[in-house]
Amino acid sequence: MYDLSNLDAELCTFTLDKADVINPHSNAVMFGNEFNSSGDEFPILYTNIYNNYAGAEDKLKGVCLAYRLHKDNNQFSSTLVQMIEIGFVEYIKYWRSSIEDVRPFGNFTIDRKDSKYYAFTMIDESNITRYFSFDLPKLCDGITDVKYNVKKVTLGIQDIKEQFDCEYHHFVQGACFDNDKIYSLEGFTNSINNPPALRIIDTANKKQETYINLPEAGIGIEPEMVDFWDGVCYIGDAEGNLYIAEF
Repeated sequence: MYDLSNLDAELCTFTLDKADVINPHSNAVMFGNEFNSSGDEFPILYTNIYNNYAGAEDKLKGVCLAYRLHKDNNQFSSTLVQMIEIGFVEYIKYWRSSIEDVRPFGNFTIDRKDSKYYAFTMIDESNITRYFSFDLPKLCDGITDVKYNVKKVTLGIQDIKEQFDCEYHHFVQGACFDNDKIYSLEGFTNSINNPPALRIIDTANKKQETYINLPEAGIGIEPEMVDFWDGVCYIGDAEGNLYIAEF
């Protein structure tokens, strides 16, 4: 946790609730638009599983976790309050290729203004990235998952509001939503096959609007996060450097 007014001083570090058994990869992390309780300072924080095959017993696919944050002075902790699961990750027609790829178990972003949940996945065989939009589940939605003792919402094919395909995203990283556009980072080495890059996806026109090769902008290592605050776009890399992006 950092305060944007003083990025040289870390406020604190905390472990996400149940991270020891769920092992979230947290490629994308963002706030939603709903508060768990009226007195909470922060809305619900969402983060994704993505590829937890490295250390988790339960190999979850297409799962996003919703956390309530607790603050005590400058110390934070969290409580898992909901799981959102794509219920058709094994459907070749919708979610994945017929060839096996351990990576594309899904990234996500949230349109807070219109309460939309976007899930997207790489589909290697046809070299596309497929986007789906859903209504963002309410915290009261779902059925209690006995194993994790938390409500779980399963989004089925019948829940898809829109879907569209875009150019293939290589090794997806952080993502965010701002002003009807999805900002999606990718890549983890500065090579011809997976260079660090930012794609801007226009959700209104359902197409890629911009592709930015990040090494040309001075970011030559794995990008991790992208988000907006007060109209400013920030991009962070794997070494903890933070950049301000101007488009």
